[in-house]
Amino acid sequence: MSATSGDNIGAAGKPAVSAPDAAKTLVMRGNRLDSRELFAAEREIIITHGDEQYRLRLTSQNKLILTK
Repeated sequence: MSATSGDNIGAAGKPAVSAPDAAKTLVMRGNRLDSRELFAAEREIIITHGDEQYRLRLTSQNKLILTK
């Protein structure tokens, strides 16, 4: 099967998961979550709260900004 066939097959014949669709496990210690885990791959994440979406961004000055 070729890479251009439209099938998303990775190594060992298993389906490959694209970065946006990849699941990530985050470790919470009590009610704490290390922001370095949230921003390991991107500088912005989308948080869904009910029907609303919020953007949590890490600035160049290492501050957090949450916007609706």
